[in-house]
Amino acid sequence: MKLTVGTDSTWSLRAWICSQLAELNVDVNVIDLTNSDYKSEIYKHSGAGLVPSLNEGTFVIHDSLALAEFFNEYSEGALYPKSQSERALARSLCSELHSGFMNLRAQCPFSLKPVAPLLKFDNEINNELIRIESIFELAQLPFMFNSAGIVDAFYSILAFRLKIYGIKFQGKAGTYQESLLNWSNLKQAITLAQSWKNSSILK
Repeated sequence: MKLTVGTDSTWSLRAWICSQLAELNVDVNVIDLTNSDYKSEIYKHSGAGLVPSLNEGTFVIHDSLALAEFFNEYSEGALYPKSQSERALARSLCSELHSGFMNLRAQCPFSLKPVAPLLKFDNEINNELIRIESIFELAQLPFMFNSAGIVDAFYSILAFRLKIYGIKFQGKAGTYQESLLNWSNLKQAITLAQSWKNSSILK
């Protein structure tokens, strides 16, 4: 299977972590999203013109949520908790992240380099941070549910984004945030992202 990703693409990182939870060895194809012709490169691998995408061999899947569902089915349920209610909550939380927190995304872009801390929060970002903190407080610890899964894969990238802008939660939410930051899968993903960036610069 070939997983096509983009440099500095948080959704590409989430898809890669999900592939690891499914214990799949994927062949990673990196596209430099800073190149002027990056769209034409993406279209060679995905008709949707988006990253991440997965070439399974007979068809191509795009969108991180769809990829996560595919990885879950391929691994016979490795990405989701066993409880039906917890699976529903997991899907709800991932969907919320997938389509939400737009102010935080806009004002705190993902970066692999040091950035200035966010010292002042407008009402929009403050409300989003309050919501994220309440989600983190749901964690059973050290992961959201009994073992690492899709929610951790999705929110660990957000935990990293918050960290680089100097945003740290307290209490149980802070404990979950630290658990995600110390998670080996996240550390490997960030290392990979840095290598993807470096390889694109060298080309």
